[in-house]
Amino acid sequence: MTTSRRLADRKIERFEKNITKRGAVPETTPRKGSQYPVGPILLGFFVFVVIGSSLFQIIRTATSGGMA
Repeated sequence: MTTSRRLADRKIERFEKNITKRGAVPETTPRKGSQYPVGPILLGFFVFVVIGSSLFQIIRTATSGGMA
């Protein structure tokens, strides 16, 4: 067997192994627990800003006499 043929056979073997692994994933992915992508302080700050700005907008609209 020549060197190029051996290299080609090795490449084909790796490719065939990949094909047989395709689709072999677990039905559910394991969870790490109750890890959130943001911390509770940042989440609280976000809620404060959103609710505060909406309240500010409602008060501003009410004092200006409705839609202007």
